[in-house]
Amino acid sequence: VQLQASGGGLVQTGGSLRLSCAASRSIANINVMGWYRQAPGKQRELVATITKTGSTNYLDSVKARFTISRDNAKNTVYLQMNSLKAEDTAVYYCNLKIIMPFVEYWGQGTLVTVSS
Repeated sequence: VQLQASGGGLVQTGGSLRLSCAASRSIANINVMGWYRQAPGKQRELVATITKTGSTNYLDSVKARFTISRDNAKNTVYLQMNSLKAEDTAVYYCNLKIIMPFVEYWGQGTLVTVSS
């Protein structure tokens, strides 16, 4: 499975971006899809996930600002990011997990830079 992430860029504090992650196969039966991020000098952290049934989970610091969604017809997962802060600056990676058997795939990353 190949994951193509896009939508990153430079935005001012308080602005918005929407990231997209297009999969090379159907995602309808994929257990979990999500977004992670890695800021310079920091470990990669989980930002948001969405399950096959639509349940979502968010990093505390992005709750109420970020929204993850999936469009199974387009094999795409989105991350809508609003009210961006400087601390959201990072490379964002999309992730796909199949639980049984466990298989995990990563996209190539897209850079988000929030300027103050």
